[in-house]
Amino acid sequence: MAVKEMCRWTSMRKPTVKCSLLSTMIAKHRWGTPIGVDELLRLSPLDNQEYPKARECVDELRSENYINNYGDRIGLDNSHFGELADVLYYECEWEPYIIDTRLKHYEGIDTHDWS
Repeated sequence: MAVKEMCRWTSMRKPTVKCSLLSTMIAKHRWGTPIGVDELLRLSPLDNQEYPKARECVDELRSENYINNYGDRIGLDNSHFGELADVLYYECEWEPYIIDTRLKHYEGIDTHDWS
């Protein structure tokens, strides 16, 4: 199974590894301050057997436009929050009001057509 597929869907009850990582990054996001990969993994709600998959997902996330890659640290790129909002809606199944609440400084929320 490809890494991208492993990172996407696990079950309806538990967030995917990718969504867990993104949720933690959003919760810990400080402007201009990336989070260390080890800290991200430690803070994310992951089962022990998910850690190898989580490291692979971090590597996949590094190539996304909404992620800034700083070597052993990664951060959110607020200039691409529109793409991140779509990932949160379509892949993580977040409700629009949750996205609006969690991406506090994203002003383009009204431009999305999530109906």
